[in-house]
Amino acid sequence: MSFTSSDAGIGEGEMHLEVDVIAVADVDRSKQFYEDLGWRLDDDVAPMDGLRVVQFTPPGSRCSITFGLGLTTAAPGSAEATLVVSDIEAAHKELVGRGIEVVDVWHGPAFPVEARQPGPDPERASYGSFCSFNDPDGNVWLIQEVTTRHPGRV
Repeated sequence: MSFTSSDAGIGEGEMHLEVDVIAVADVDRSKQFYEDLGWRLDDDVAPMDGLRVVQFTPPGSRCSITFGLGLTTAAPGSAEATLVVSDIEAAHKELVGRGIEVVDVWHGPAFPVEARQPGPDPERASYGSFCSFNDPDGNVWLIQEVTTRHPGRV
């Protein structure tokens, strides 16, 4: 996101989403899940009593997730996020190979569930094929195949 604010003296700049905090019930169980998923463990620190910060980054991502103790008042399992891949079938196969319980690939709209059609988009249209999985707490990870970005997207 670019912004300009001459009134505040900020000038032009960018904003990058770097970290998303998710709520989990059992930090060690979640840490094991995301390690099994193949995400990079960036940090696991407990700088003081009642505070533990665990951070993971998906392969190739510029955005990380953080969970732990004392970070959020959100309910465990309340997060929903989207991961983007260039090959939905390869991503699905890798997740299954890692022992992750992943929903079969579908095409059509992601929501409502009733509108989903089985298999990848017949034309492999960018933004048209999906699968999903949940972490142990029920946080939802939607995976979307994107092969050609909309204008203005990197």
